[in-house]
Amino acid sequence: MLPDITRHIPALRRYALVLTRDPGQVEDLVQESLTRALAGSRTWRPGSDLRAWLLSITHNTFISGWRREQVARTGLEQGAELVAAPMATALPDLRVEARQVVERLLALPDGMREILLLAVVEEMSYREIADMLNIPLGTVMSRLARARQALRQQAGEGPATPAERRASFKLVE
Repeated sequence: MLPDITRHIPALRRYALVLTRDPGQVEDLVQESLTRALAGSRTWRPGSDLRAWLLSITHNTFISGWRREQVARTGLEQGAELVAAPMATALPDLRVEARQVVERLLALPDGMREILLLAVVEEMSYREIADMLNIPLGTVMSRLARARQALRQQAGEGPATPAERRASFKLVE
């Protein structure tokens, strides 16, 4: 029997948004993922990380749907919708800055954007990300470093110094 999965729904929504790039598809992907999780609840191992298991199901559900439908995902025009609701009452300068950040994130290649979200927003360790996506640990570290560098370049900043690069790495568990 699964523990309460409802507390992980916000993380699933954030991850679904990064995968789909379409706020209109988020709820459908989360709902399908939760349906699959409930149907496959016997595969969850008590004591393992429930959030990582649910995120993995969401990832696999998205990939399956993408392969099945081969639909073109939307681009940067959806970025405005990402920040519109939570930023409606924010100062104009803050709204502009938030929109620029979202546009920069959406401009990243899918693999980099996905790993950046998992590491920074979901605060998953490199090992958790590697296990969830079934990729080598070094690939996670490389994609994350390249994503951070790409964001710095988009923001007009120079390359990170060696000290900044060392400080940006979390301890690998």
